[in-house]
Amino acid sequence: MTTDETIALFRQYVVPNYGRFPVVLVRGEGSHVWDSDGARYLDLFPGWGCNLLGHCPAPVVEAVQKQVAELIHVPNTWYTEAQGLWAKALSERSFGGQAFFCNSGTEANEAAIKLARLHGSPKHRYKIITFSGGFHGRTLGATTATAQPKYHEGLGPLMAGFVYAPFGDLAAVERLVDDETAAILIEPIQGEGGVNLPPDGFLAGLRRIADERGLLLMFDEVQTGCGRTGEWFAYQHFGVVPDVMTLAKAVCGGVAGGALLTTPEIALSLRPGMHAATFGGNPLAARAGIATLEMIDDQNLLARGKAIGELFKQRLTELSRQCDAVREVRVLGAMIGLELMRDGAPVVKGCLERRLLVNCTHNTVIRLLPALTLTDAEAHEGCDILAEVVKSLPAG
Repeated sequence: MTTDETIALFRQYVVPNYGRFPVVLVRGEGSHVWDSDGARYLDLFPGWGCNLLGHCPAPVVEAVQKQVAELIHVPNTWYTEAQGLWAKALSERSFGGQAFFCNSGTEANEAAIKLARLHGSPKHRYKIITFSGGFHGRTLGATTATAQPKYHEGLGPLMAGFVYAPFGDLAAVERLVDDETAAILIEPIQGEGGVNLPPDGFLAGLRRIADERGLLLMFDEVQTGCGRTGEWFAYQHFGVVPDVMTLAKAVCGGVAGGALLTTPEIALSLRPGMHAATFGGNPLAARAGIATLEMIDDQNLLARGKAIGELFKQRLTELSRQCDAVREVRVLGAMIGLELMRDGAPVVKGCLERRLLVNCTHNTVIRLLPALTLTDAEAHEGCDILAEVVKSLPAG
């Protein structure tokens, strides 16, 4: 089909709830994608962060191809070797917990919300503190947890029990805790909120409050997890271990999958019959998840993530000195934010015209989530194009 024919098909048959670029992608390899007209693009935001290993990473492709010929899906009333091995692999790379599997980040966070309420129910605790600028998903519970009014418009009444604190403000958290508070839910680094890093000591302060008041500390690592920041999980940068952690996006190397990890003691509160996910931990996702973790180990991609971060930090800091359109550069591993003094939409458009794919979040932050397999040459090419576009912005 031609590009126009595909777009016309969508207009007739697909709900128009996404703003889409007028491009039909047909193939991907590494950090490049090709459209239906044969044009090649450098992708610095592959799969909205899901394609941490690039497009169609060979170990993941091979694992899924093998598994799909053996067993595609069985319900969770049965055991499968793959799901057990996947849980073990995640546990060994994190804090030694147990896993509940689902299909997406919002599902993982819904499981965390339920777990917090179930764990706190003997003391009638149900409130969860979340943070301004955070993002936790699109289901009603996760949307309510997201402390951004723009996502609440037209959806009221929202789910009861969520209270919001400014990101980085420990005193505000202290004031919000009461006898009905069950948990604190936070992204250790805010992604959609603009790649916002926590102030020094903030996460440690939350750990202290949770311990003193008997709360669960829950980290939403849907965007930061599985090597994105140069460590397996972002919490490892800060030396603060959560009670509950949610994962998705990159956890299966681009295949749909999500997970909640928690300690064996807390896991008992998510008792049989209280929560489930029909496709959670299915054989395809499990094999993809195992292959993802093994590829990161085998190719030393955690170290590569750190190197990618240093390269982008150097290049974008240089750009900020040359161009007054840049407000701030924020980088941790392959999680990169370039905050502008103005609307970032023209930058996304200008990059697309030059066949570079980037994202703009919170109106002014150019967000890059490059693959850990990105080469130095590709990184410099992307930085060159991005710098050209930012410098071309009109003054004022």
